[in-house]
Amino acid sequence: MAEKTKSRNSRYTPKKTIKKPGFSWFKSILLLLFVGAGFVLFSYLGYLDYNVRKQFEGKRWSIPARVYASPVELYAGYDLSAAKFEELLKSLHYREDSQLGSEGSYFKQGGQISVKTREFKFWDQQQPSSLIRLSFNEAGIAGIEDLKHAQELAIVRMDPIQIGSFYPTIKEDRILIKLEEAPDLLIKGLFATEDRDFYKHYGISWRGIGRAMWANIRAGGLVQGGSTITQQLVKNFYLTSERTIWRKVNEALMSLILEYRYSKDEILEAYLNEVFLGQDGGSAVHGFGLASEFYFGSTLKDLKLEQMASLVALVRGPSYYDPRRNPERAMQRRNLVLDEMAVEGYITVQQAEEAKAKPLNVIARTHRSANRYPGFLDLVKRQLRQEYREEDLTSEGLRIFTTLDTRVQDTLEQTVAQKLSQLEKMPKAANLETAVVVTHRDSGEIAALASGRENSAAGFNRALDAVRPIGSLIKPFVYLTALEYPNRYTITTTVSDSSIQINSGDGQIWQPKNYDHKEHGRVSLHKALSRSYNLATVRIGMDVGVARTVKTLRNMGITRPIDLFPSFLLGAAELTPIEVTQLYQTLAGDGFAMPLRGIRAVVAANGDRLQSYPFTVKQVVDPGATFIVNTILQEVMREGTGRTAYASFPADYVLAGKTGTTNDAKDSWFAGYSGDYLSVVWIGRDDNKPVGLTGSTGALQVWTALMRQISSQPVTLNPPDNIKMAWVDPYTGLLADKNCPGARYYPYISGSVPVEYSACMSQPSTDDKSWITDFFPNTF
Repeated sequence: MAEKTKSRNSRYTPKKTIKKPGFSWFKSILLLLFVGAGFVLFSYLGYLDYNVRKQFEGKRWSIPARVYASPVELYAGYDLSAAKFEELLKSLHYREDSQLGSEGSYFKQGGQISVKTREFKFWDQQQPSSLIRLSFNEAGIAGIEDLKHAQELAIVRMDPIQIGSFYPTIKEDRILIKLEEAPDLLIKGLFATEDRDFYKHYGISWRGIGRAMWANIRAGGLVQGGSTITQQLVKNFYLTSERTIWRKVNEALMSLILEYRYSKDEILEAYLNEVFLGQDGGSAVHGFGLASEFYFGSTLKDLKLEQMASLVALVRGPSYYDPRRNPERAMQRRNLVLDEMAVEGYITVQQAEEAKAKPLNVIARTHRSANRYPGFLDLVKRQLRQEYREEDLTSEGLRIFTTLDTRVQDTLEQTVAQKLSQLEKMPKAANLETAVVVTHRDSGEIAALASGRENSAAGFNRALDAVRPIGSLIKPFVYLTALEYPNRYTITTTVSDSSIQINSGDGQIWQPKNYDHKEHGRVSLHKALSRSYNLATVRIGMDVGVARTVKTLRNMGITRPIDLFPSFLLGAAELTPIEVTQLYQTLAGDGFAMPLRGIRAVVAANGDRLQSYPFTVKQVVDPGATFIVNTILQEVMREGTGRTAYASFPADYVLAGKTGTTNDAKDSWFAGYSGDYLSVVWIGRDDNKPVGLTGSTGALQVWTALMRQISSQPVTLNPPDNIKMAWVDPYTGLLADKNCPGARYYPYISGSVPVEYSACMSQPSTDDKSWITDFFPNTF
């Protein structure tokens, strides 16, 4: 019985289940795959999150530095015609508007031009917008009236012309704005056409995608987009433009992350600054701040409804809807934006219809980003690199205010093109190149610079880098050195212009010649310089010493190594045009060294002044000796090698300068100044072949044509305290009476005036004219 019970119980005892090893392994694999996928996903999301935060919270954009010309200052009596002033306004992208409804507009009526200037932050002050009226006459500006306060203005400073930019590798440009600076209707236009649910979705709007698809089907074309503003920002800010599923996945994930990390207002502000809205030559126009100026010449705050709609229309396709190239498409898209705004209730139907009736009114295309004057900008960048890193210059949004005068620069470029073409008609004068530097005589500020014949960004900057023998341009400094020893040399000291042989130290004999291959015997010092006699110059230079003359150049700003050879005295020394300009700037500055300046100030993007370049002077050579040399340089222009200038200038217009010609006529130089400008001109060939031009027949012709157009002040020399004037017999060098025929009025350093008297001459001089009395009319 017991056995039966045991047997029955065993029937109900559950059998042990044997697990199949394959099924357990499969679940483990699935679990591992799930965990691995989750890890990868979360890791990738972390990677995307890191990238989103790194760029959004860091430096979002590289803002190129903007370089500005010297601002034009207007005042009654300024030599500027109404036509030239209108050219200036157009170069500043002002637009004609009879209502003067916004900043950057003007209106012509008769001999008057009314202007609403732009607000602008200079390096030294914030200048508000003003409403002014300029009256013109034949002489230029007759008066300036403040229309708001009904009063005459003494001076008005216009906003400066942007002459270029310094870009990073990717040439993008933008003007950053705050969200509160964006007009409400501009944002409403974006919402109406790009993202109606912006403040409701979390980065992706399925509702918006569906609505856009339905609207596009009904319209038979693309009228609405399915991507949210957040997605568009992600696509432009983080991703490439490739069309792949993977990019769309990244776009969606990063949009969600962006919405999770940042507020709607932060996202919208970034979008307003990032969106691509056009192309300015080689530079991309990003953001509504820059687009407003690029298309309409106005700031965002001054835009009208139809203009804001035009900018919104560009979001869908800046090239396709370019209002300059495709005005009909742009008009249709703009009107569609206005209709959508009316549908959403942002504007009334009447407002939409009135705006649709308006023309596009875009300004003429002007390449704001183009470096208009590459030679000068090269100079500016080299000066900046001494104090700023390349990265700072191309990405920090610096504003660089320079000394360039665009009127002088444009005149220079036109003159160079015209005169070189004329000079090339002469024998041997082919393939000419040039370099020109123009400065303000009283400050050393560089007003214009030509780096070559062509205004090209590429190539050799001859004004800064062409190291050429300067020929007779060295002579004034040989005489300046000698005149610093008044007990040995004065303006009337007689010197020998006769043959001389000098042992050069290597067994070679150097025997210089005059340009005319003649000897002129005993001549006065001033005549030796004004006629550019080589033999007399060498004798003087060897007497005072080559080393002392080189020291004079060092004191005047030359740092380049110079060989102490006797041939240095006739210009064998090689300098660049900018170095020559520094030398003559010190001469024109009455012996005060003024470092040449191309920059006035550097201002940070936030308006803080980072660097100023103040006017500095230092007396480096004797003022009396400098005065005497400058007096002789006037004689150069009146009677010597520069006299052809007076075929263009009035006889009473005082000029000072010196010609320079090198061996075999390979280099033609001229350096000279008027009362307001100093200009140095070099003409030659890049292959160093002869050009067949002297300083008089070549460089002086360019100098004269340029200075005749830009200069309005003759030279006026003021004798320093150590100068005494005396009437002198030009034949004997002895004191004379002013009533004596041919007597001349010469300057002397105190203590060096002749002490012996000469009898009055019985006949007037046939060689020396009484030119100097014209230069000192107030002394009699």
